[in-house]
Amino acid sequence: MKQSVKLIAGNWKMNGLGASLVEVEALRRALGDGPAACRVALCPPATLVERMAAAVRGGAIEVGGQDCRAEISGAHTGGVSAEMLKDAGAGLVIVGHSERRQEFGESDLLVSAKAEAAVRAGLAPIVCVGETLQQREAGQAVEVVRGQVMNSLPHAVTGRDFAVAYEPVWAIGTGLTPTLEQIEAVHRAIRAAMIERLGLASAAAPILYGGSVKPDNARDILAVPEVGGALVGGASLKAADFLPIIRAA
Repeated sequence: MKQSVKLIAGNWKMNGLGASLVEVEALRRALGDGPAACRVALCPPATLVERMAAAVRGGAIEVGGQDCRAEISGAHTGGVSAEMLKDAGAGLVIVGHSERRQEFGESDLLVSAKAEAAVRAGLAPIVCVGETLQQREAGQAVEVVRGQVMNSLPHAVTGRDFAVAYEPVWAIGTGLTPTLEQIEAVHRAIRAAMIERLGLASAAAPILYGGSVKPDNARDILAVPEVGGALVGGASLKAADFLPIIRAA
């Protein structure tokens, strides 16, 4: 697997109704149907995956889910399996986002099982890792993130299409951003952990940065060594905000 272009993925979180697809259509028109300078993906709520996939079919935008169950099917009311996302038209899925880890108590072991489920269904998992402000201030950022990488990446992703996303918890939606030097240090540590865990086959998988990525800081962040793209939250909801980040890649 050769990493040739960056991946810019938008996470809509719990935002978006059918009317929001006008933003996707505007983004598609702006990007055109030819080859893009980077991979572009949008991860809407599960209720919009199928409609968004239909809206972008034939274009350069990929569609993903925001989470999946580890199981294929079963008595899991409210759950969505990786196979269901694939059936709805998704090609990727975010797993282990800090909001899932914090609000639902998801462990590294569960995140690993979800990433394995994504591979099983033919989806590319985006495995999220990141430290809290308390951990950062205690000087534990690299140690914490390294542990998450080692325990959240299943061997099943080896040689497959996948990404790791570094999202410092304290930077998500706060407007705060680590220094470029801090981002580089953690991304280098993530790469080293990926290679230790999975071997050199993981050296080409992109490591995305996420956490208050905006049009005015995207170019500098995306130029940092080992930053292979971005996982974008609020700025991905509007085509006018997301497009400059894409073009910064």
